[in-house]
Amino acid sequence: MNKANPFARLIATWFGCGLSPWAPGTAGSAAALAIAIALHHYLGFGRWHFLAMAALLALPAVWSAGVAARDAGVEDPGFVVVDEVLGQWITLAGAAAYNWKSYLAAFALFRLFDIWKPFPVRQLEALPGGLGINADDAMAGLYAALVLFLAGCFNLV
Repeated sequence: MNKANPFARLIATWFGCGLSPWAPGTAGSAAALAIAIALHHYLGFGRWHFLAMAALLALPAVWSAGVAARDAGVEDPGFVVVDEVLGQWITLAGAAAYNWKSYLAAFALFRLFDIWKPFPVRQLEALPGGLGINADDAMAGLYAALVLFLAGCFNLV
């Protein structure tokens, strides 16, 4: 990746997580989850906080992913993982409670929907630039949040 904009690269790779040689998307999701666990544990963050965090990250995520993709000359580079952070935080907003089961379920469900890409997740990738890079993960996060919410309604997590 061209280092023309180091700030965009920092956000797009989520502070280097996207540079992981093994499963950078999973590394980005794990980092988002670790941040969320710490914020819940130490500051009592919950559903609305995680949704607000995702909303606040949306514009910088679209911008940085677009810049990083343009610099790399690749439509959706693997090192861009800010979209996984966005999707993981959206997923966590669906949890009824925060414990090891809900964290594990949120992580697994988001990764499942992000990889599987059911309609319209895959179609959202076709949006231009950073918007397409992030929109599919946001939709995967919404699907995962819905499943997590329903599981919480039945006390499964």
